Amino acid sequence: MLTFLGFAMIATFLVLIMMKKMSPIAALVLIPALFCVFAGKGAHLGDYVIDGVGKLAPTAAMLMFAIVYFGVMIDVGLFDPIVRGILRFCKADPMRVVVGTAVLAAIVSLDGDGSTTFMITVSAMYPLYKRLGLSLVVMTGVAATANGVMNTLPWGGPTARAATALKLDAADIFVPMIPALAVGLLFAFVLAYVLGVKERRRVGTLALPGQVEREAVEAELVPAAPGASGDAASLPASSSVSAAAPAPAAASASDSASGEGTAAGSGGHGSGDAVAPDDGFQGLDPHRPTLRPRLYWFNAGLTVALLTAMIMELLPIPVLFLLGAALALTVNFPHMPDQKARIAAHADNVLNVAGMVFAAAVFTGVLTGTGMVKHMADWLVGAIPEGMGPHMALVTGLLSLPLTYFMSNDGFYFGVLPVLAEAGAAHGVSPLEIARASLVGQALHMSSPLVPAVYVLVGMAKVEFGDHTRFTVKWAALTSLVVLAAGMLFGII
Repeated sequence: MLTFLGFAMIATFLVLIMMKKMSPIAALVLIPALFCVFAGKGAHLGDYVIDGVGKLAPTAAMLMFAIVYFGVMIDVGLFDPIVRGILRFCKADPMRVVVGTAVLAAIVSLDGDGSTTFMITVSAMYPLYKRLGLSLVVMTGVAATANGVMNTLPWGGPTARAATALKLDAADIFVPMIPALAVGLLFAFVLAYVLGVKERRRVGTLALPGQVEREAVEAELVPAAPGASGDAASLPASSSVSAAAPAPAAASASDSASGEGTAAGSGGHGSGDAVAPDDGFQGLDPHRPTLRPRLYWFNAGLTVALLTAMIMELLPIPVLFLLGAALALTVNFPHMPDQKARIAAHADNVLNVAGMVFAAAVFTGVLTGTGMVKHMADWLVGAIPEGMGPHMALVTGLLSLPLTYFMSNDGFYFGVLPVLAEAGAAHGVSPLEIARASLVGQALHMSSPLVPAVYVLVGMAKVEFGDHTRFTVKWAALTSLVVLAAGMLFGII
């Protein structure tokens, strides 16, 4: 009964948010509460929720202060050089923009924290996606998939959990997996290229303000209309978007999800009109009053020190971001009104993300407290045919996709993985192979509704969670299967 209710609860949640019948926060709270009553354990709902909130409170605190910290760093211009470098590489070519998103997300993922990765990636790429009218779900999907592959780093969490659960050395698990993970990351880049080519066909290749002069390719461009300023955006003659084309319309949610609509709020190109810098491009405004160029190296050093301390685990991550946010605000904005203004400027993101995390605490609290997750895992393991025993590594890899999507990493690695390893050992399958196979589902895991970082991604990108899920799940699952196939081909799994 609990097995059926667990699967039904998850299915109901996903269907409602993807059909946009409920907001994610409402669905995360009301659906598990309802199913808790169905399970006959409504009297314990309060205990389950408090337990779930207690476990996720440190994560919520970390995200709150991380958003404030990186928001301040964006305000003061720490990431402006990164944005300018990406702009120079992308050259307003949608294909390069999407590939650049994947590369940036993979590089920043080296810090091992998904929230940090998404904040930096979205901050750098969001203005460009808005200006070019690219689909924002392409950005969130590519970033989440690339980060999911990199999430297998030993300090990222899953590898350490697998090593702890099976009493193995993390290096023995991770190092042999590097070739398979490299294939998965390469596939994520290829996927970004394919999606970028699709976006290029849809919107054409544009030129950003000032790009014409820098590249000295005026002969290849459509002449600007009389009276247009030198900052007007020009279009190559080969572009699929003509200079006289009307402004692209804002995409509907369903269009965005399919990658065929423009980003909501994108700036359009009128007939020969100069393109005014819209709100989405203010992150590159070299004259914004929050810039602190004299403190650039202090802010860069503080950020490097913060990330180093996080990787070395000198202090709990929530404490590090709390201290970092307080120090960044105090040094960059010594006057109280300025500090209040910066906090207010990022309050919307903080409230949305923290609200999502605490709402997810209700979902996970009920799922765990009622015993649904244990019954679901036991049912799946028990459903494995006896003849599949010698192939438990393959079975573990396949199960890691749905289980790490519908469960927390803690639940999977500490609750399910030991059972799978024990079943494999009975048929002569090494625990190391089981542990390596358990990592392949991480590309999909990073888009799970139980991962707090994904709410940072969709919140900052202003994308509906349901749209992100509908677009990303298939590509992330395919990436995970590529990692599994590569691991088996190389004899790693």
